[in-house]
Amino acid sequence: MVFIQPPLPQTVQRVPSCRIICLCYQPPAAWDKELRAIRQGMLDLPFTFEDYLLDQERRELTLRGQVVAVGPQVFDLLLLFVNNPDRVVSKDELLKAVWGDRIVSESTITSHINAVRKAIGDTGEEQRLVRTVPRKGYRFVGRINGDLTGEARQPDIDERSTATPKQIPSPALVLPDKPSITVLPFQNLSGDPEQEYFADGVVEDIIAALSRIRWLFVIARNSSFTYKGQTVDARGVGQALGVRYVLEGSVRKCGNRLRITGQLIDATSGTHIWAERFEGLLDDIFELQDQITESVVGAIAPQLERAEIERAKRKPTESLDAYDYYLRGMAKLHSGSREAIEQALPMFYQAIELDTEFASAYGMAAWCHFWRKLNGWMADRPAEIAEGIRLARLAVTLGRDDAVALTRGGHALAHLAGEVDAGIALLDRARLLNPNLAPAWFLGGILRALHGETDTAIENLNHAVRLSPLDPEMFRMQVGMALAHFFAGHFDAAADWAEKALGNLPGLLIAAALVAASHALGGRTEKANLAMQRLQKLDPSLRLCTLKGWLPIQRPEDFARFVDGLRLAGLPE
Repeated sequence: MVFIQPPLPQTVQRVPSCRIICLCYQPPAAWDKELRAIRQGMLDLPFTFEDYLLDQERRELTLRGQVVAVGPQVFDLLLLFVNNPDRVVSKDELLKAVWGDRIVSESTITSHINAVRKAIGDTGEEQRLVRTVPRKGYRFVGRINGDLTGEARQPDIDERSTATPKQIPSPALVLPDKPSITVLPFQNLSGDPEQEYFADGVVEDIIAALSRIRWLFVIARNSSFTYKGQTVDARGVGQALGVRYVLEGSVRKCGNRLRITGQLIDATSGTHIWAERFEGLLDDIFELQDQITESVVGAIAPQLERAEIERAKRKPTESLDAYDYYLRGMAKLHSGSREAIEQALPMFYQAIELDTEFASAYGMAAWCHFWRKLNGWMADRPAEIAEGIRLARLAVTLGRDDAVALTRGGHALAHLAGEVDAGIALLDRARLLNPNLAPAWFLGGILRALHGETDTAIENLNHAVRLSPLDPEMFRMQVGMALAHFFAGHFDAAADWAEKALGNLPGLLIAAALVAASHALGGRTEKANLAMQRLQKLDPSLRLCTLKGWLPIQRPEDFARFVDGLRLAGLPE
């Protein structure tokens, strides 16, 4: 034991229960000396530097008591640095300690170093704590000590906006029983059209964070973004989407600096509840988004416990470069066209290259392969299916607590590997993690339709429509409804839903097949023949003998009905 004369300091570190240490006041130099001596004999004690505490036993980094989210490899890097203060750590040492001597790209190392710096409030330009030594490696230059004091810094408050946007006509929806909100696209004030995707990504992260709060009804991103570029009235938006609160704002990016302004409006009265401005370097974008989310949630329900706010503070990746590629890929993915998917897929691969643990990017890349298979766009079908399965398995493994990764990866596994039961389970978990994620509901509904659970499928798809009533990807929900009604024997309804899907995406192969089969089984021979002509034009190679490998239909009677319908409509053997 170490005894130091009283009185006690204000801050005492946590130590393992198997050791008893009494730490009392000494001058700072003596305190640091004593702390270093303690560390030499107790390697599992937490490291402290500036306002941070790195707890190696709990594998946790905290800033003034608040957990900072970091990935396992980023944590290992930081732990390696603080264990070797004032010594250059070579890249060979990094590879051995963090990646087990595996070969990784230079960009992967750089992105993880940047993630370490971002986690501890450092930058590549400032290098206040982690310094780059050219052609040698990296050195941790922070002062490791026991001082955890420091006041939390508060963001500046922006002046409340008094501008009154134009009214837009829209039908009113009944408000849900629980608090409801939509986050409108933030205005890009940077003057650079190429930065539109960045402003959109800020809003998507806010929506995702709010959606993890189970008691909050959040309108999905795709419906919110139908208002992009419009001047709208919050009351009209609230009525059209059926929500009480509307969050709107702006993003101004100049060089490496960023300003985010947001305001929360009660759409039922038009009154402003909250407005605030957040400024900082671009390297701190995730922290700024977290501050906005915390403020919005606090304005809606002041009684919300801190733990619920922390659960809302999830970040999709630790690498801003990887995140940029991910956002660009998502912007392409939503349209569903062949050209858009061909552009989106390499962007997701680039995001994975920059951040090898980016679960959502793996999921989206796998989902691109599934979408190519569904629409008959694969050039090398066996190889692409195998690659899609590989990506999907990585997505659900790395993203056990990532609703987006579980949703896209699980859905891709069901179609590419035929693992429908496992896919349903993964999407059910995604809904538990994020109950307001519309794709988890409509993609889960599609899998349940393929599983023969038609009533549940229709309920899930209806709920997805309620979450995102103006979704530009409504064609996915519509084709899901067509599948569910077809397997339920409702051929008229199935044909109607499939025609709606084709109206939104004319090249959707499964919708064309459902139109032909539904009309044929419904006795509408002429319509069935016309629908078959359209189907064969979309994919001339489609045959009755290839249907088994096209869709993972689980019940034999459902598959037999599908084959009979297409045979009656004229699909060749």
